[in-house]
Formats: sequence, C-alpha cells, structure tokens
Amino acid sequence: MIKRLLNWLDESTCNFMAVAAMERELLAAGFSEIRQENRWDIKRGGKYFFKKNDSAIFAFIVGEGDISKEGFRIVSAHSDSPCFKIKPNAEIYGDGGVVSLNVEKYGGGILYTWFDRPLSISGRVMVKGKDALHPHTLLVDLKRPVATIPHLAIHFNRSVNEGNALSVQKDMKPVLGYYSQEEIETFKREGGVVKSIVAAHLGISARDIIEYELCLYPAEKAALTGISGEYFQSARIDDLSMAFAGLEALLRAPEKSDATRVLAVFDNEETGSGTKQGAASPVLRDAMDRIVRIIEGDDPQNTYMAVANSFMISADDAHAWHPNYNEKYDPTNHPVIGGGPVIKINANCKYMTDAQGAAVFSELCDRAGVRCQYFVNHADVAGGSTLGNISSSQFDIRGVDMGNAIWAMHSARETAGVTDHIDTVKVFNLFYQ
Repeated sequence: MIKRLLNWLDESTCNFMAVAAMERELLAAGFSEIRQENRWDIKRGGKYFFKKNDSAIFAFIVGEGDISKEGFRIVSAHSDSPCFKIKPNAEIYGDGGVVSLNVEKYGGGILYTWFDRPLSISGRVMVKGKDALHPHTLLVDLKRPVATIPHLAIHFNRSVNEGNALSVQKDMKPVLGYYSQEEIETFKREGGVVKSIVAAHLGISARDIIEYELCLYPAEKAALTGISGEYFQSARIDDLSMAFAGLEALLRAPEKSDATRVLAVFDNEETGSGTKQGAASPVLRDAMDRIVRIIEGDDPQNTYMAVANSFMISADDAHAWHPNYNEKYDPTNHPVIGGGPVIKINANCKYMTDAQGAAVFSELCDRAGVRCQYFVNHADVAGGSTLGNISSSQFDIRGVDMGNAIWAMHSARETAGVTDHIDTVKVFNLFYQ
C-alpha cells in the first residue's frame, strides 16, 4: 500500500495530475465516467465518477438501499498544494542569456524550502477546440528538472540565518537556463520559452497553445526515511495522502451496501475553496441532489432526508508534535507521528467537528482496531479553516474533521507516518462498509 502511495505522489505533480491519477484507478476498477453537462443514467449498485475543471473529482457507488434513509457516506479531501504558478508572459531575460520565470505564489508555502532544488513543470494547456467556448485541454508534465531557485550566497547576506524576509517577486524567481541571443529571438517569435518547451514535450506547435495553467514542483521522488522506514517524505503529502487514502478505501469497499459511498476531492482548498471546483461551491450538494432525484424520484424531501442521514469525514492532514518546538503545541492535545489518525477540534468552529462527529470517528477507529488522537490549537494560536466547515455552509451535514499528523506542513517536502496512513485506510474502509 505504501509503495502505491509513493508512486501516486510521484505521479500527482499538481492538482490536474492528481485527478488524472485517480481517474485511471477508478476506470481500472470498473467505475464509469459521467459528465455534469449530460444526462446521468445511473442505477443502484453502479459505480461512477465525474470531474470538475479537471482538478476536482467525485466518485460514488450508489447504495442498494433507499438513499433518503441510508444517506451518503462521504470522505472529502483536496487535490491542491502550495506551489509556484507560472504567470503569462513569464520570461525574464537577463545578462548572459539567462532566462528566469515570473511566478506567483499559490497558497501558503514555506518559501525557504524551495531554494536550490531541482524543479520541473506540470499543469495543463488550452488549445483550439470545436469552438471558442470549448477549448481543448492537454495535460503536461515535463518529468525532468528544468529549473531551480538559486539562493544568494551567505557572503552577500551574513545575517541570512538570523531571519530574512523574502519577496516572491524578487527572491523566488526560478532560473530556466541560458540561451544565445538567436535562440531567445526564436523563442520570442514562438510565444516564449515556456510555451516552446511545453509544446515540444507535447509534440505540438507553441503557437497552438492559447493559454496555460502551469506550476513548478520539486522533482525529488517520494521516499521512506527513518531508522526502520517508519516515515515517508514527499511534496504534496498535504493533502494527497488523504485523497489517496480515501481512494484506496473506496476501491476496496464491498460493491453492495445499503449506503451510497462518496469520495469528494475538491480543488483550491489552499486558497479558500471559493471556486466552482472548491468546497465552498454547490458542486457536491448538487450531485447529491441529482443522485437522490434519479434513484428515488423528484420529491425534494428525499434529498433533505438523505442529507440528514449522511456523514462526512473531512480528511485534511494535521500538525504533528515537533520535538524541537514543544511550546508551540497544546499541552494535552498534540498528536504524534505514528499515533494514529487525528480528530481536529476548534472551539470557534474552524473545523466541523463537534462532540457527535468526534464520537462517530472515535468509534470507527475503535471498531477498526486503530488508535486515534486529538489536535487542538494552542489557546493563544488561531487556527485555519478546512474542507469540513466550508462544505457544511452548503449543506447541513453531520461530520468530523480529521487527518494524519505530519511535519513541515506546506514545505516543499513534508514528512508523515507509514502506520498512520495504513490505519486511516482501515478506518475509511470500515466507514464505507
């Protein structure tokens, strides 16, 4: 299972690639793709999925029972992680033919961790489609290091280790390489270096690319670490490890169940979820209503009853206790790596967890033979929101916010526990059963 996870993390170099990896697994497991713009022909016991924006994916197995009575069992996660997005007209030409990239920070990453790493590029490009309203999408992953963000030598900043504010616009520009003046002029005629190298990888003309959404990602592979291989390290553990735990559990779920099982992987959680593919949109609520109406008829009360009988596990990783910074954590509720899945609680409702939701998840863990832990913020530290409470602004569903304890959340390379991931899959699988 962990080898599969590491391979998934390596394949899922951005939100689009993560959804593509999940789509391949679902198709191989007998799920059928349906599209929002088409009529849905679904039936009890059927396995289906649809995508939104190519960066969010929603898979479900229709229950054998009445959905209004059995409800939905939902695991939600998100596909995006902090990174650097490449701006349009990104090339900055410098002395000696050096070409740097004009980038924008996506989400709240730990900037220092991106210096002096081999970086590659992935994302999607838009080319001409059947008409102006329907451009065609091509996914791209260069799968090789093509850039780096070089740090300034300590000789020019002797106080660098005493704290150094960073400007994304000035300090974090990735360097692609250096070219002759003739090569640069050719690139400019073709639309720029970025379009040219992406087009060459795809086997198309750079002039065919209308627009792009491209990000930089660390090119190092996911790996086990620790004396006994008890940790795994990778970029994008938050939140792809949870997305893939949900996928693993859904793929292992028994085909027949009274309840309708759902995996909802949203996008743009790192920027507030306020997009058509984010948890603040009605995309999941509308899909649930559509499923109920197709299976049980148009009586709107069926949907209200189904939501009231449903439960959501909002799965987004938690902060692990750090041995070097004990003072940053709550004295009695600080989860450790290897201690099991974490229930996340906040008095000001930044998480959807209440006593009922926590009790449900704790009981699931107990029945799965898995230990669970609690995360509560240090009382003097404000917490952030996640998928659970944002989703519950769209529909009044019971649920819990949880995750696995990780180090260096939002670093270019995060660390998590092997047994925690295995235990979470067990709990999700029991939930789906």
